[in-house]
Amino acid sequence: MNLYAIPCKILGKVAQKRKKIKWNGERIRALRQHLRLTQAKLAEELGTRQQTISEWETGMYKPRGTASTLLSLVAERSGFKYEAANKETTNGVKCTRSK
Repeated sequence: MNLYAIPCKILGKVAQKRKKIKWNGERIRALRQHLRLTQAKLAEELGTRQQTISEWETGMYKPRGTASTLLSLVAERSGFKYEAANKETTNGVKCTRSK
């Protein structure tokens, strides 16, 4: 069972209200590690291939459309916090766990 499966009508309405997150490889890797998932398991949860997750994390490709929205929903629901780059972050990403 896909834990993050969301009907398209609901996903579309939620996406309209949600601020766009620019997902890069480092953010995706940090989210995956926050969730304590392998690339293969995250791919299964998102309904994509492990190779796609790897390509996102290495920067070969970036998620777009529904994939980007799903990443944002998963991040929000899991308490994953991400912030814009500042001088104290590593490679432009600061990630923390919610308590």
